[in-house]
Amino acid sequence: LRWHEHGAGELAHYARQAFDVHFEFPFGWDEVEGIHNRGQFDLSQHEQFSGKKLQFFNEQSREKVLPSVVETSIGASRSTMMVLANAFAEEEIKEGDVRTVMRFHPRIAPLKVAILPLVKRDGMPDIARKIEADLRPHLRAFYDEGGAIGRRYRRMDEVGTPFCLTVDSDTLEDDTVTIRERDSMAQERVKISDLLTEINARMGAWKHPDS
Repeated sequence: LRWHEHGAGELAHYARQAFDVHFEFPFGWDEVEGIHNRGQFDLSQHEQFSGKKLQFFNEQSREKVLPSVVETSIGASRSTMMVLANAFAEEEIKEGDVRTVMRFHPRIAPLKVAILPLVKRDGMPDIARKIEADLRPHLRAFYDEGGAIGRRYRRMDEVGTPFCLTVDSDTLEDDTVTIRERDSMAQERVKISDLLTEINARMGAWKHPDS
């Protein structure tokens, strides 16, 4: 991000001062927000054409004051494009193997966690569905049992899901699951009973890999 201050030739006729917030997109710097000091232009125009006084009385200075207006404008489409551009990454895992990943901050990721049974047997889908049901009131959870586990991880990387929980044969023995982080791809075992606390803690501690 960077500031751009409007020069004399750029200022709108009503503006006393103006700044743009620029973001560096892949195609170059472009505006994502505008901030304009409009002075008393707006309310003076209202006064002129409505015939109504819009001043207020300042008790401290004992004088009538016509307020100034500072306008900020930021568009939903520009903000969304900025977030997508900032999150998108392609990285080579090993020679010839490139993954696409959306590095959304966990707080704005469309999905927070995916629950994945390693195989569709031995009761693993039932456990995974139970975990999904327990987490869903607190987090945007997604269940996926289709295809190899590596391909499911990649699908979740592509949509920016920060955490994947895998139910496997060890789960049947010790009530733990593997939690995989999207950005580092690191995996750890976590007790099912501790999942919500663990995920919330990781979301709070998240930092962009490039920061």
